[in-house]
Amino acid sequence: MSEVITDVPTEAPSEWARHHAVPTREAYRRTLLDMARLDPRIFCVDSDMGGLEDGFGQELPDQYVNVGIAEANLMGVSAGLAHSGLLPYANTISSFAASRAAEQVKIDVAGNNLPVRIVVTHAGVSAGHYGPTHHALEDIALIRPLPHMTLVVPCDAAETEAAVRATADLPGPLFLRLGRARTPMVNTEPYEFRLGEARLLREGEDVTLVATGPYPVVMALEAADLLARQGRSARVLNMHTIKPLDVAALGRAARETGGLVTVEDHVRIGGLGAAVCEAVAEDHPCPVRRIGVPDAYLDFVAGERSLLEHVGVSPERIAEAACDIVGRRG
Repeated sequence: MSEVITDVPTEAPSEWARHHAVPTREAYRRTLLDMARLDPRIFCVDSDMGGLEDGFGQELPDQYVNVGIAEANLMGVSAGLAHSGLLPYANTISSFAASRAAEQVKIDVAGNNLPVRIVVTHAGVSAGHYGPTHHALEDIALIRPLPHMTLVVPCDAAETEAAVRATADLPGPLFLRLGRARTPMVNTEPYEFRLGEARLLREGEDVTLVATGPYPVVMALEAADLLARQGRSARVLNMHTIKPLDVAALGRAARETGGLVTVEDHVRIGGLGAAVCEAVAEDHPCPVRRIGVPDAYLDFVAGERSLLEHVGVSPERIAEAACDIVGRRG
């Protein structure tokens, strides 16, 4: 069962989230309950995730449904609720949503353009302590091509809350990709979350680092610091929305800097790096280096950051890729 934190001032959740490095999934759960208290259309559809029944289910039992460990049924039930005019939030693990329930997500949810919010946790290698069966390293590649789908990957607890609130009235389906454990805070000051608009975290002229998700964004900022000590200026973009992608920001980066380095907790095939390559190849060709998980089965157990660094997703590798681009430019 997930950790339950009780000292939450629900009257000011945004301020609370900015100052507590809680897991993104905990920030989401608090925000969902806060929103559901005011909107009876919001339903929490659980797949026996643990913790939701004690929080949401106890307080709002008439807006809570637990379908059990049955992910395909989770999507079907959620689609039915959405078709009835409700706003279901379907909760499961990312590897289960993108693989086990792929047909139902494709046909029942995306195919019918229904406002089902598919909220997944344990994305990437954030459940690395469970081993490779719980890795979700291909979910973006599987979800991104689906029609009508919006795909959001917040970088911390504060951005998670902002994203949940910003997508509350989204007319179509949403795939919200979250982690499991605590991750560092990136946003300590309030800002306006804009769906489909990358957030500029740092100005730079030599190269642009484009990252998505908690540790990739943190590592991109750390890599920018490494590059600064070498006299190189790196722009850092937090690409929290994978679909729709901020093509305009990428175009500016391609024109104004020497090239792009993408960073993600996902295989290099079909994820953020692939989406960025597709975008710049059409209108603004430039060098792109993709930092992500290689095409391999990670058959070992470790923490999230340790796993990422082991396979080459690290500030040092990001900086090396950036230097390669800058060197070619010079």
